[in-house]
Amino acid sequence: MVANFDFLKKIDKNLYEIIDEAEKLYRDEYFEQCMSQTRRFGENVCKKVLGKNRSTEETFDEMLATLKDKGNGEEQEKEFIDDLYFLKKHGNESVHSSKVKKNAMDALECLQRAFEVAISYSVYNKGANPDVLKLRYDTELLITGKRSQKSLAERYTEEKSRIASKNKKKKSTKNEITVFPIEKKTKKSKPAGSKKKSDKQSYTMSARTKKKGLSIFWILVGISFVISILLLFAMFLISL
Repeated sequence: MVANFDFLKKIDKNLYEIIDEAEKLYRDEYFEQCMSQTRRFGENVCKKVLGKNRSTEETFDEMLATLKDKGNGEEQEKEFIDDLYFLKKHGNESVHSSKVKKNAMDALECLQRAFEVAISYSVYNKGANPDVLKLRYDTELLITGKRSQKSLAERYTEEKSRIASKNKKKKSTKNEITVFPIEKKTKKSKPAGSKKKSDKQSYTMSARTKKKGLSIFWILVGISFVISILLLFAMFLISL
């Protein structure tokens, strides 16, 4: 089976077997054990890099401290030591943890850091072909045992298209749901000025229309007035 660390096989078979076992543990979902194995890998690399410069150092911490003190301060060397510290820290946590966390992401990062350590060790300590520096850790190869035939750019484009298609589908589904929204019953608004018009109509309907000519009341008043005059005139004649 093809593996990410195949380049290390010809350089240091013992280190290759240690880290290859770590990848197998990851595939079987033994993430805590995987991190412990990457710590073991880092410690052995540190020991080999120190070589003759190692004297009384026995623990991983002591060897890292010596390696750091004897360093030349170059950026590549700082990254190399930082990666080793990372492997030591997470490896210790996995060994001494009282609970099984099954943290796949941390285990994956440990493998990726171990990969960078292996590249630096191969090129700068063992004089391997500089083309090794161009290698990138392949997660798909870790999981399936098959190297991806597509470039990183192609995989990025495919993933971007997949996400866009998924978002488009969600939007389409949302539109289908809201095609026929439930209309709320609302009172019809009255045209402007309708209230005034209604008040005016109510007022004019209650008003009385005037009739042409004299009313009965004034006719009776006139008749009574005439009769009164006649009676007064008759009483005057009698008195003579």
